Amino acid sequence: MLLFSAMLDISKRLTEEAFVKLVIRWNKESTYRENIIPDLNWDGSFDVRMGSSQLWLSIKEYRPRRIVAVRYEKQESDGGIWDTDYIMNFAERKMCIRLERSYRAEALSNNPRFSTPHFITLLEQNGYLEMDGELPVRREPVFIQKEQLPLLADIITEKKRFRLPVVFVSKKFSNEDPVDPAKLAGRVKGAAHVLVQADTESGYELRTLCQSRNEFNGAAGIYFPNASIPHVRFLPHTEQGYDERMMEKLIRSVIQYSSSLAVDVMYTWQGVNNALLMDRFDAQRKARAAADHARRTAEAEMEQLLNSMEEEEKRIRARAAEDARLEADRILDEFDNELQHLQKQVAELARSNELLQYENQGLKSRLDTVNELPVLHTGEEKEFYPGEIRDLILLTLSDSLSRMQRNTRRADVIEDIILANEYAHTSEQYARDIRRLLSAYDGMTSFLKQRLQEIGFVITEDGKHYKLTWHGDDRYQIILSKTPSDHRTGKNSVQKINRTIF
Repeated sequence: MLLFSAMLDISKRLTEEAFVKLVIRWNKESTYRENIIPDLNWDGSFDVRMGSSQLWLSIKEYRPRRIVAVRYEKQESDGGIWDTDYIMNFAERKMCIRLERSYRAEALSNNPRFSTPHFITLLEQNGYLEMDGELPVRREPVFIQKEQLPLLADIITEKKRFRLPVVFVSKKFSNEDPVDPAKLAGRVKGAAHVLVQADTESGYELRTLCQSRNEFNGAAGIYFPNASIPHVRFLPHTEQGYDERMMEKLIRSVIQYSSSLAVDVMYTWQGVNNALLMDRFDAQRKARAAADHARRTAEAEMEQLLNSMEEEEKRIRARAAEDARLEADRILDEFDNELQHLQKQVAELARSNELLQYENQGLKSRLDTVNELPVLHTGEEKEFYPGEIRDLILLTLSDSLSRMQRNTRRADVIEDIILANEYAHTSEQYARDIRRLLSAYDGMTSFLKQRLQEIGFVITEDGKHYKLTWHGDDRYQIILSKTPSDHRTGKNSVQKINRTIF
């Protein structure tokens, strides 16, 4: 599952060699000892893998596009895999940084204090990050002074946009910051600019410049580069001190926006490797065609020569020609084997990309709909379809709300949670499908079996009965008779299924 993705404009000062050395420095200077690859020494090659099977760093170069791709992978004891990719396009002077986590869908949810990779700090410290218009890309906040108020007003009134989102944090009436500006800027470095009101004295002038559209009294707003995405505003919940909840909301919104942007396939590790495989495949195909042409030419020349020789010479020459033909066939067989191997690699890579896309669609949807810290963290139950757990919780809350006394605190809180979340009603749709399919059940047909399997049931035969197991989990089993004698069998089964599963 993709946790973070960001595209950065890089200075021409960064060379291929400096890029790789900076990645190696990033690993060697990690504050987490378990993340450091022992004896990591680069020999200057741009096609190399270093480390062990559980902890490694690989470098690939795609010369036709002047792309150098680096992947760092760490496999944990619980089976989880962390992948960090740095894809640098030296022709376009852009770098894509991506962080992925497989195995557990709640990786980001269980780590609410997520920060963008430290590698971005190294890029900034070495002066490799290009300016974003008038704003530098850095890990420190920009405190807006009087002379910068017109720029801030243009951002607030949407007259000016930047490549990265702009987070504006206003001062409280007490002249205090609602969140820690340095900590906020450090955690969204490379993904957003953080602009902070220097003092409350600028409030009146700012209000005048932007027609009172600005945040004030500790409110914070995020202004996105895309005009189709409206700016969002967050209010502090504490009068004194920093509001940690508000800061986490700001960070989560920035990270979700950055990670949702479409990325060209050549800015991904899979895309670069696929391009390398396809080029190698094409080269092998051309080499095979050349070898085949050379063989046919040699055979034609040999046949012409044999026609002008005596019988004994012909016999000797024919043997030599046969030997040459066998050798040519052997070479062509080697080409065929190599082509088949490359085709298999390309097919496996394409399938891997497809599975990753499905994983991101299913798992990342759980994060994309969250605009703030979760009210509850999920436990160990695995989702049987994307959004199942959220849908069942919202269904339960909705049912409870209908029985609550209105205009009470409990009812208002429950209603607010339901309205603030995307209630897809998927479980209710499944329940309606089951009712439609099984209410008049009088035996299993091929159509009914196919539809039940599409919904998610594993169907097995058990003597005179069919056993329906919800997504293969033995905790949720329904028994259907092969030859029901009671006309209420279907309706009873519907009630049991919907009560047990939905």
